[in-house]
Amino acid sequence: MSHEKAVHGLPGWAVLFVLIAVLFGASYALVQAAREASSWGIVLWSLVLALDLVCLPGLTVVNPNEAKVLTLFGVYKGSIKVPGFWWVNPLTSRRRLSLRVRNFESGRLKVNDLDGNPIEIAAVVVWRIVETFEAVFNVDDYEHFVHVQTEAAVRILATTYAYSVVEITERLRHEIQERLATAGIDVIEARISHLAYAPEIAGAMLRRQQASAVIAARQRIVEGAVGMVEMALAELSAKRVVQLDEERKATMVSNLLVVLCSERGVEPVVNTGTLYQ
Repeated sequence: MSHEKAVHGLPGWAVLFVLIAVLFGASYALVQAAREASSWGIVLWSLVLALDLVCLPGLTVVNPNEAKVLTLFGVYKGSIKVPGFWWVNPLTSRRRLSLRVRNFESGRLKVNDLDGNPIEIAAVVVWRIVETFEAVFNVDDYEHFVHVQTEAAVRILATTYAYSVVEITERLRHEIQERLATAGIDVIEARISHLAYAPEIAGAMLRRQQASAVIAARQRIVEGAVGMVEMALAELSAKRVVQLDEERKATMVSNLLVVLCSERGVEPVVNTGTLYQ
């Protein structure tokens, strides 16, 4: 399989100076040959002049972050990536390619995630060409190829995971890079730009998320309250502040849990009698 081949043209300014000098010299010699009626001189200098004019289109400019892909009669000859003014074979075809970093943002795609929930998802991909041969000859239109393969990767990843930005983002760049490698394209960054439930289920899923958050918060509160109750009982027993039977311990645990787990401030009841009244 062919790959990119770097080539270097001749310095353009030096070649241009030579071609201009030959142009004037051959023109002068052709006029002299015509005056002298020298047929062989006319033919010779006419050929030199024609060859000089044919060589002029070989001058080409390569801008920074740009490449010129050279082909000669359907055969790939190489790519010029060094910026400057160059001269190459004038019979070659030269295709300009931009090596600049580019962005592509996919449209909002509606797919079902791993749990079957309809979601809307979009991604931003930062990419550039690093292999000019593959970008020109391995795919028909590399920009269209980037767009199609990015959207395909986003769809596949969205159906592979449940609703989760972090997990999808971690694999998105790797998935897109694998698809675009054949086009000589390097994916610098890929990230999710939009991820939301589809409008028809957004309200229900929001209530579901809120309920899950409340349950998780309650679990943390209960865990902390149980730990504090255990610590309180252990401290009271170790320091012998008060001796409680099992029934009174249960009552104390119940009261402490009410105080610690309540969403609002509790109102204490002052016991003015004995411990058991």
